[in-house]
Amino acid sequence: PDGNDSGTFNSSSKILFIRLNRIGDALVSTPLIHYIKEKINSRIYVLADLKNYFALENNPDIEKVLIFRKGITGFREFFDFIKSEKIDTIIDLHDDVSATVSFLIALSRVRNKFGLEKTNKKLYTKTVPKPDPINIHIIYRILELSRLFNLEPEDAEICIRYFPKPQAMEKADKFISENFTKGSAVLGINLSAGSDARFWGIKRYKELINSLFSYKIEILILAAPKDKDKVELIGYPKYFLSESFDEFAAVISKLKVIFTPDTAAIHLAAASGVPVFGLYVHDTADKIWSPAGVDFDYVETQGHNLNNLDFEKVLLKFIPFLEKHIK
Repeated sequence: PDGNDSGTFNSSSKILFIRLNRIGDALVSTPLIHYIKEKINSRIYVLADLKNYFALENNPDIEKVLIFRKGITGFREFFDFIKSEKIDTIIDLHDDVSATVSFLIALSRVRNKFGLEKTNKKLYTKTVPKPDPINIHIIYRILELSRLFNLEPEDAEICIRYFPKPQAMEKADKFISENFTKGSAVLGINLSAGSDARFWGIKRYKELINSLFSYKIEILILAAPKDKDKVELIGYPKYFLSESFDEFAAVISKLKVIFTPDTAAIHLAAASGVPVFGLYVHDTADKIWSPAGVDFDYVETQGHNLNNLDFEKVLLKFIPFLEKHIK
């Protein structure tokens, strides 16, 4: 079936986006959510999960973020929510087929079920062709879904949207003012990532810090509390252990440049307009996951971890990048 005429969407429409899994997946969905909110002014809801809901919950474009819980209870809560809120449209934001999401779509009693054209396309009332996943940036791929609302994705802003809570911003401001010279350029060196495979090593981080003392910058080490032992082994006195994702984002927004192996940090930097230098393992090194809307460069390792990523190779690329932004 063709479903609803997308030209009839308006401020009384109730649209539910489904985006489970990783933090980065949630963040790269925000340009589409914002574009639809801006153009249609509908009421927008998101089904997320425990691993990524916090990347969306303070977003002013979103009415409510529902956390999906595994098992029968989670399915029941989802269907009860659709019924109580009178959701009329569900959008599957996933690039690939998800068995869980397919079940949710198939069993949902809503007028419109939208998604990218995939092997489960019969579950949707309308689909749009899925752009080439090798050459097209993930944000542009997701924005193609706006065509189902008679919108033109070329007109959309591609900026990631993330909004730290006021308390987190206040803590970040206080930390920066107490530890750094007013008006100074602060380089953030983030140690933590989703897996230990993306830790570059104590010795290399020490060498990196030592190589930067002649530049007009101040340095801040960023890390998750679980990596406090690594911070202590590096021995640099200015560091911030983020107790929450919100605090992490707030501090990143205060930086001049960030050096990071973590893709979530890359997208948070993009949301705040902070230039990014990334360390990528081969699995994530394609430009389709690069930060949108900010200056960016990276070094890639051909392996599945950063163990063999040469220090001199990184420095050769990073120093010109840094110099460009601290003139």
